[in-house]
Amino acid sequence: MTAEALPRTASPTTIVADSSSQFPTLDIVVPVYNEEADVADSVRRLAEHLRTHVPYTARITVADNASTDATLAIAAALTEEIDGLRVVHLDEKGRGRALNSVWRGSDAEIVAYCDVDLSTDLNALMPLIAPLISRHSDIAIGTRLARTSRVVRGPKREFISRSYNLILRTTMRAKFSDAQCGFKAMRTDIARELLPYVEDTGWFFDTELLVLAERIGLRIAEVPVDWVDDPDSTVDIVSTAVADLKGCARVGYALAAGRLPIADLRAAIGRDRGPGPDLAGVPTGMVGQLLRFCVVGVASTVAYAVLYLLLHSFLGAQVSNFVALAVTAVLNTAANRRFSFGVRGRKDAIRHQMFGLGVFLFGWIVTAGSLVALHYFVPDATKHIELLVLVVANLVATMTRFVGLRWVFRSHLSPATARAAQ
Repeated sequence: MTAEALPRTASPTTIVADSSSQFPTLDIVVPVYNEEADVADSVRRLAEHLRTHVPYTARITVADNASTDATLAIAAALTEEIDGLRVVHLDEKGRGRALNSVWRGSDAEIVAYCDVDLSTDLNALMPLIAPLISRHSDIAIGTRLARTSRVVRGPKREFISRSYNLILRTTMRAKFSDAQCGFKAMRTDIARELLPYVEDTGWFFDTELLVLAERIGLRIAEVPVDWVDDPDSTVDIVSTAVADLKGCARVGYALAAGRLPIADLRAAIGRDRGPGPDLAGVPTGMVGQLLRFCVVGVASTVAYAVLYLLLHSFLGAQVSNFVALAVTAVLNTAANRRFSFGVRGRKDAIRHQMFGLGVFLFGWIVTAGSLVALHYFVPDATKHIELLVLVVANLVATMTRFVGLRWVFRSHLSPATARAAQ
């Protein structure tokens, strides 16, 4: 693991006041910064909703991040009238920093958050946490971009939000629909594993969390919400958008350079078992790896066939077979390394290619022997018959390639998956 991939420690928090019980089912965090005008009304509304509509033990955590007004004092005073309220303070500013710290330190089963303006209708709270309580999903997000969502906001915010999500879909290959909606929840056990690798301390925190979650195979549930824009919001749209774009560039570079332990996290907490139910006796991750390996194999076979037919007329069967196999073997190993087994970065790349060369030599011996046998029994076989025999022989070599590559990449997998590969 590179230095860049080392987990980040949580920011220190101080509990200022607490009227809650330990180990609630739900801990919903309200991050605040200079919200003295709204914090009391919002917390009272949220507490009333939890009391009347949520049939689980719940805590509200007001996470004050370096407010300079009376926000902290007002929130602390509310613990005298509201049960199930905790107020914590962070010395440093940052909405993402507050969420990261409080979520990782929570003793609840589910952690969630909502913005202090309560722009999202709280009736979506139960649909948000239900798939997490049942463990059907790992993360749940509110989305304002579903067809059934009802949203009231100005055209400027609408344009910026949709443009930003389009950028995420095209540049980060994100599949979630709404990264910025301030209404999310996740299982606490997942939060403790994933959040140390989320660096952003501001508004990009949500996007970075979701991109990483998607890359390691976590299941993200989306809940359509009703949302009304807060006209008094103090968020600077332009500076936030610029910071988000910088965050996209940082995370995109980290993913491309292999600076994040995606394979380890996928093996540890992801749902990387391929489509369908678990298969008894099949090591964790093998189904997904096998499917991706097959995709690479099909592409390699097509490339091999094209090269063989192009070279056959002036190099002959045996030399064309050798050259086509050698070229596709290098590309096949590189593709399987990155796509099938999720190995990133340059570490051990030469060793992996050397192993791929060994597998190539084995495949060449099998296919060359098949050609010799074909020419012995069918001396006048056409190049298309030769190609058919070679493809069949390659399938035999491919079985060996999958087992061999899974073994050679074992040091990049989690300990459990590596033992299964051996």
